[in-house]
Amino acid sequence: MNEESTLDAAAFRSHLATIYADLAADVAQAGPVCQLSGRCCRFAEHDHTLFVSEMEFAVLLADAPAPSRPLDDGQTCPWQDARGHCSAREARPLGCRIYYCDESYQERGQELSERYIARLKRLADKLGTAWYYAPLHSHIKTAIARGTFPG
Repeated sequence: MNEESTLDAAAFRSHLATIYADLAADVAQAGPVCQLSGRCCRFAEHDHTLFVSEMEFAVLLADAPAPSRPLDDGQTCPWQDARGHCSAREARPLGCRIYYCDESYQERGQELSERYIARLKRLADKLGTAWYYAPLHSHIKTAIARGTFPG
């Protein structure tokens, strides 16, 4: 973990926007179907973990509204609202943008994940930022300890 980090989101926002736009085009081309089930945000129930880079977490904290639900130590995403929708949609990290429950997309989703995580790593290197890629709730715990987590 990067103990010293309280990264400035402004340093990453435009770079991440470019990566996210490229990813959106690749995901659209793959054509996964979203059934709006909200499964993507119920991590424990559906046996997955959202990993987030430190750069993405800085932008998420800076740009997302306050969490929609209480923290639950990684069981769910705190930005999933009562209707099951994402309240941080524009600021959501790469993992949220790639994940779909569509079974026919799983192999392509994995390929996109590997390719775009590599791009995030290269961006961190280019910008001289330490690479810290961890579960969302690890970042949240660190932000709480620093007093930088909203709510």
